[in-house]
Amino acid sequence: MHPPNRSARPSGRTRLRRFLSILSAAVVAIGVSAAISAPADAASTLGASAAERGGRYFGAAVAAGRLGDSTYVNILNREFNSVTAENEMKWSSTEPQRGSFNYTSANRIVNHALGQGMKIRGHALLWHQQQPGWAQGLSGSDLRNAAINHVTQVATYFRGKIDSWDVVNEAFADGGSGGRRDSNLQRTGNDWIEAAFRAADAADPGAKLCYNDYNTDGINAKSTGIYNMVRDFKARGVPIDCVGFQSHLGGSISGDYQANLQRFADLGVDVQITELDVAQGSNQANIYATVTRACLAVSRCNGITVWGIRDSDSWRTGENPLLFDASGNKKAAYTSTLNALNGGSTNPTPTPTPTSGGPIDTNAWYVLVNRTSGKALDVYGLSTA
Repeated sequence: MHPPNRSARPSGRTRLRRFLSILSAAVVAIGVSAAISAPADAASTLGASAAERGGRYFGAAVAAGRLGDSTYVNILNREFNSVTAENEMKWSSTEPQRGSFNYTSANRIVNHALGQGMKIRGHALLWHQQQPGWAQGLSGSDLRNAAINHVTQVATYFRGKIDSWDVVNEAFADGGSGGRRDSNLQRTGNDWIEAAFRAADAADPGAKLCYNDYNTDGINAKSTGIYNMVRDFKARGVPIDCVGFQSHLGGSISGDYQANLQRFADLGVDVQITELDVAQGSNQANIYATVTRACLAVSRCNGITVWGIRDSDSWRTGENPLLFDASGNKKAAYTSTLNALNGGSTNPTPTPTPTSGGPIDTNAWYVLVNRTSGKALDVYGLSTA
């Protein structure tokens, strides 16, 4: 047999040059991302991949004191598109003396995030822990007034910069009662949470207002108590927009994790994974992937925040619960999380689709362009004949 006559068809190199010429014209006319788009699963970082899943975020809790650590900051800037201040926005940090506010450390985090185009979760306006000493000595109406003033002042100061506020943190008791935690704030009256949300709404109406808690990772008495509060708030028009699930996990995860997220979303609020970390062990990577897939499966799950960046930054000393080791290297848990965000392999076979619609020409060459960065990812042909 004679070899096939290829002279009648342009070579791959010629077709590539022609295509790039067409692409250049398209860039001038409509912009590269509109001409040809990369598949969503082409993203190679956590934040970029989450953003391509309906505008979600993948964030990290950040300490202002570590922003001088180049390894820490490089990972933060590369991988994440949202931040939460670890301690710098809590009551003891922002109002150390009554009526005297200090935002220096919080502003370091906020300004860094804004400079990187990241979302910011405000954590937390009211909590029974990490209160300044002067507030711990108050009670009754005096404490109530001080607490509401604190919410108003801090939320007003950061107005327009915060995507989501943890207005109230950890107000429900552990155990089987499903009731409120006994605290100095609770003793000011059962409506203190509602009062805090109304104050936050008045101070920063553009932010999502969240209730945040732990040990709520499945359908249990505590999460049901919170569910009932949220349902009541929605019925009465109390301004609540989201519920945060801390998800400090050990070697297993509740089988109804996703169902629990969904039942809250069905109330008409967003859900967020706010403080994720998982004790190191044989199941760590799988648990991270399970949490990620659960969030992606719930349309109102806005995103995921891990509580720290490297294992050495974690509050869970010795448990190595994060996605990067102490040296900043990616762990298996990182890979499994990115796989879950990308919906499969970290190196998926791309299927290019021109955004103008129509069939793919199997004899053409295509340029994959990242929707987020606008950078060309690859140039290839579906047929080399």
